[in-house]
Amino acid sequence: MKLHEIRDNDGANRSKKRVARGPGSGKGKTAGRGIKGQKSRSGVALGGYEGGQMPLYRRLPKRGFSKPNAKSFAVVNLGQIQGFIDAGKIDGKAELTEDALVASGLVRRKLDGIRLLATGELKSGMTITVTGASKAAIDAVEKAGGKVNLPAARDAAAE
Repeated sequence: MKLHEIRDNDGANRSKKRVARGPGSGKGKTAGRGIKGQKSRSGVALGGYEGGQMPLYRRLPKRGFSKPNAKSFAVVNLGQIQGFIDAGKIDGKAELTEDALVASGLVRRKLDGIRLLATGELKSGMTITVTGASKAAIDAVEKAGGKVNLPAARDAAAE
């Protein structure tokens, strides 16, 4: 097969139906829109219109709020860290930083930081440096003989 021999399969391309081009076309005069009525006219927006009744989208209550500058954290559980230590993907004795978590593949990307949560159990005591951590996670790491460093807390204490 050569480049000049390539072509579409039969019936793959169909030409657009040209409406309102005379009675011989099969879609002449009213162009398939029927006779009179709102749908036959141009500029029709029937999406949310309910014939004068209050539309559903206006009857339902507007509630809630989305914070425009909300921070999004990547979440890591203690059980996940322990699983990666057992698998040999993370060194259990070295200090664990956010960059090390990303390099090991436990977290895909840092987003606005990494937050440590207490689901699961950490057996080895280690120093973990993350953006945020729950109180339960900090207690669990300290109980295992480790320490959690939170840079944001250090910055606030320095001021």
